Amino acid sequence: MKTITRRGFLKSAVLTAAASSVPFPSFTQEISPSDEIRAAVVGFRGRGESHISGFSGLKGVRLTGLCDVDRNVLGREEKRWKDKGVNVETYTDVRKLLESKNVDVIGIATPNHWHALAAIWAIQAGKDVYLEKPVSHNVWEGRKIVEAARKYDRIVQAGTQSRSSRGIKEAVAWVRAGNIGKILAVHGLCYKPRPSIGESEGPQKVPDQVDYDLWIGPAPLVPPRRNSKNPEFGTIHYDWHWFWDYGSGDLGNQGIHQMDIARWFLGVDHLSPRVFSVGGRLGYVDDGETPNTQIVYHDYPGAPLIFEVRGLPEGTGAKNMDSFKHPKTGAWKVKDKDGEVKEIKASVAVVIECEDGYVLVPSYTAATAFDKKGQEIKSWSGSSNHFQNFIDAVRSRKYTDLRADIWEGHLSSALCHTGNISYRLGKTASTREIRQELQNDDRALEAFERMEQHLTANGVDLNATKATIGPALKMDPKTEKFIGNTEADALLTREYRKPFVVPERV
Repeated sequence: MKTITRRGFLKSAVLTAAASSVPFPSFTQEISPSDEIRAAVVGFRGRGESHISGFSGLKGVRLTGLCDVDRNVLGREEKRWKDKGVNVETYTDVRKLLESKNVDVIGIATPNHWHALAAIWAIQAGKDVYLEKPVSHNVWEGRKIVEAARKYDRIVQAGTQSRSSRGIKEAVAWVRAGNIGKILAVHGLCYKPRPSIGESEGPQKVPDQVDYDLWIGPAPLVPPRRNSKNPEFGTIHYDWHWFWDYGSGDLGNQGIHQMDIARWFLGVDHLSPRVFSVGGRLGYVDDGETPNTQIVYHDYPGAPLIFEVRGLPEGTGAKNMDSFKHPKTGAWKVKDKDGEVKEIKASVAVVIECEDGYVLVPSYTAATAFDKKGQEIKSWSGSSNHFQNFIDAVRSRKYTDLRADIWEGHLSSALCHTGNISYRLGKTASTREIRQELQNDDRALEAFERMEQHLTANGVDLNATKATIGPALKMDPKTEKFIGNTEADALLTREYRKPFVVPERV
């Protein structure tokens, strides 16, 4: 079946999107190269701080608005700017911020479950948007953001900043030109320490300074289930990543960056026609729901994209994380400018396996090519400012000037979501049963065997504490719906809590 292209999808979206009432008066601002651009940031206890510094550090951009549901966080940031002699408008409700005519662009760094709705509301209110990763909480709402961006002619940049790396861009072109042969597989890696969040003793108290109704937004209004004894994160902040109502696990938290780079190398602009997942929340028992150990296999016809998540260290009691090894030489080694040989850790990285060698991408800005014997062939590095690219596109009014247009962000985010859907529909199984399921795919079986070895090093016996294997789900990339599986289709979206509803017609 012919898959949909970027141009085909966007043309279809514009033609089919019907006019409907929106919560804000829609308008289109034309910004000339000499105009000052006024920026606001929504959500800034974590990544949002980078949005604030990113915007305020750009020539011709002024910070005019701040929004956060935590009044303590909001107050601290307001004071910081007042101490600099700068007055900014402050809000706890994003809807009030979007009514402001003193804001042209908005950076959104809320928890994941708010990303799509906040972005669509901002687009409908005539704002351009820099949207953090993953751009959506589910596949369906990612498409809705793309439709809204095109319908209202808004500039929407995804926060996958590797797309602004000159080094990685050059490496992608070099590999796709066939310099080390055909791509055989692309491995995305997220080996990042994720200790237990502990077990709470029932529903937890919401901090007094947080507007919890606004924090929950589109999700079910239930008390927090995070451990209130955690001194850093408490009942609200950060650990929401490990609950399905709000987050996507580390696959959608950190792994989205590596998923995006992996898809970039493959050169595919559609979702995989087949996906399955194996994993579990293993090595401890806590309140978290998302897997801390996971394999997601995207079965693209040209070459598979195999993604691995590991939250446990390289072994019981170890401080270091595992590292993906070169199949012949073990460590990935390069020579620095002084000729010294140094080892590169491939823990949060992408490895492109080709007929005549490999390319390792261990960061957001650099890549190195190796031959099959592990000898360095070529290296690339360098990056430019992702926020500046967004502002340049805001001035040009051309979304094609963006390095990470919302369409790209949607696809890479959706690959995380479809992998998680397979996992959520899975069943626990013994290692023998899992091996049987994977026996016809050598690469999937090899990935599982390495996962099993890693868990054994952490004292986890998969025959005693079983992993979960999800069904192999077939998808029609054109419609972005699963084939013959209504249960999986139901997880492509969610039930929204009024009035925080992502609209069917944007």
